[in-house]
Amino acid sequence: MTMFSFDRALRFGDCDPSGIAYFPSYLNILNGVVEEFWAAIGFPWPELINVRKIGTPTVHLTCDFSRPSMFGDLLTFKLRIGRVGGSSLYLQHVISGADGMRWRARQILAATSLVDHHAIPWPDDVRAALVAHLSVDAEIEAAPS
Repeated sequence: MTMFSFDRALRFGDCDPSGIAYFPSYLNILNGVVEEFWAAIGFPWPELINVRKIGTPTVHLTCDFSRPSMFGDLLTFKLRIGRVGGSSLYLQHVISGADGMRWRARQILAATSLVDHHAIPWPDDVRAALVAHLSVDAEIEAAPS
């Protein structure tokens, strides 16, 4: 089973005036986690985007928020690959604090050409890396669709 895990403290700028995580900031942080994931599997975004001209836009995203996070909380972002399609990638995320899960997300990315902005199949080397990291994790599997 392959799970990617990234820790990040909730910063002042991530919160609304009451000190609670502001959900658009959560999505920005999640995007940073996805960028770290690509680097961890050997395909950093500068290479994909600038050299290979491959984009990985989010084409679908659902989030379920279960409890608030506060300024200063250390959050653990867990990401796993649920499925690799012809030009799609299904990611599942669980975000937790010291007291348990705070929120979860399901995300679908698409491989796109940055030349003509159309979907493309995953290149063989990228597909191989993604498939090599497919995993099943009970904590994430238990999350409702």
